Amino acid sequence: MDYQHAQTAGTAGAMGIKESRPARSGQRDSPAGGPGSERRRQSRPSAQAPPAGPAGPRLPAMAEERRFRSASGVPIALRRRQHSASCRELAVRGPRLQLRSLSAATSAVWLAAYGLFAISENSMVLSAAIFITLVGLIIYLHFVKIDQESLLVIGSLGIQVTSSYASGKESTTFIEMGQVKDVVINEAIHMQKVIYYLCILLRDPEDPQGVSEVVPLFQSSKPRLDCLIEVYKSCQEILEQRKTAPQSSEIK
Repeated sequence: MDYQHAQTAGTAGAMGIKESRPARSGQRDSPAGGPGSERRRQSRPSAQAPPAGPAGPRLPAMAEERRFRSASGVPIALRRRQHSASCRELAVRGPRLQLRSLSAATSAVWLAAYGLFAISENSMVLSAAIFITLVGLIIYLHFVKIDQESLLVIGSLGIQVTSSYASGKESTTFIEMGQVKDVVINEAIHMQKVIYYLCILLRDPEDPQGVSEVVPLFQSSKPRLDCLIEVYKSCQEILEQRKTAPQSSEIK
């Protein structure tokens, strides 16, 4: 009897301990709106969206890049960057120089030189082949291969045309806005095919209504009509701002 009473008391004591533990944390189980629930809401971290993965190189503010194709079907990219309301930069970037094609051309020249050397047994043939390959590569990268053609239109100054070569050289031409009559899309026939190109019409100083010169743009990349329309719209927006600015000043 004493053993059973002690066992019952021990069980009750153990049950008392189990019942006292929830009472110690009763604030967490308090009804909605109580101090416990407010403390729990404040301490609970808010769910956040996972960070976005890498999405490639970030473009600067107010910049946009779209993919097009050239007249020959080569993929090109049009990058538009708006510096201000009256200043926009439009760049057409062509494909980079492929190492595979460069290696193939170099190997063809050297194989032909080695064949001539095997026939003539003259070492000058190999030396001439190496010299011609190096000189031809420098000329091609520095004067022929254009990686990017850009057009910077500034309403208050003019239009700057820049060609960036594969060697890093840049060729820049600036046209004052007073000489610009209009920017138009023209068409031409090349190899029994009609192609379109963007050009700047220069004003004739003797005849304000006439055109003294036509400056073609993007002659290396040769974008298709859909890409030229995007460039044309951006140029016309700035030209229209320049035309409306003197009228608004005269009204004032």
